[in-house]
Amino acid sequence: MKTFVSDISGQEFPMADCVNAKMIRKAIFDCIKGEYPDFNLDSVLSISELNYFREKYISTFLLKETRELNELEKTVIKSLKDKQSVLTQLEDETADYTFGQKIADKVAEFGGSWTFIISFVIFLALWILVNVFVLLNKGFDPYPFILLNLILSCIAALQAPVIMMSQNRQEEKDRKRSKNDYMVNLKSELEIRMLHEKIDHLIMHQEQSLIELQKVQIDMMNDIISKIEKKG
Repeated sequence: MKTFVSDISGQEFPMADCVNAKMIRKAIFDCIKGEYPDFNLDSVLSISELNYFREKYISTFLLKETRELNELEKTVIKSLKDKQSVLTQLEDETADYTFGQKIADKVAEFGGSWTFIISFVIFLALWILVNVFVLLNKGFDPYPFILLNLILSCIAALQAPVIMMSQNRQEEKDRKRSKNDYMVNLKSELEIRMLHEKIDHLIMHQEQSLIELQKVQIDMMNDIISKIEKKG
């Protein structure tokens, strides 16, 4: 029986098991050459040795895919942990307000509430009742209540600018919120685009790799079928 010597192991095999390097797929050829640098297109090896490298290529491919998925998960988790949010903590900024700004906010908050309205109505009613019925229009502010009108004018004159101060600062906070909303939307759009590109790249890479893997598996199946036909 004719035999040949494998250029990989140096062992003798039946001539029927001989495989020329030119017939090997490039991916498998590169795998063999990585382990045996002297292996070239004129070299020969046995079908059993070829199957060994095919299996090694398949297992290496699967391990590589698993590592890539793990690295992708680690990257996503790291980005979620390390990247700072573009939102500014507007609520925490109240700690930097001056005493006057805080008073203005409190005055504006109280002046726009039902508590203020009801309290002021009760105050007016008591003022009028005391001066008209208790003091019989001879007290400190008889009808037409000039002192009361003066107090109301002063309150209105002082309350208006205080409320405007609070409204101006609220408008500034609203502008900051609008800016932050724009930044968040822009960041989300860019991240979505990047994710689409990564997914497209991953799908294309996997499709090419799976096609090559299927070709190797088909070659192995063809070799098995050929052996069965020869034995038959």
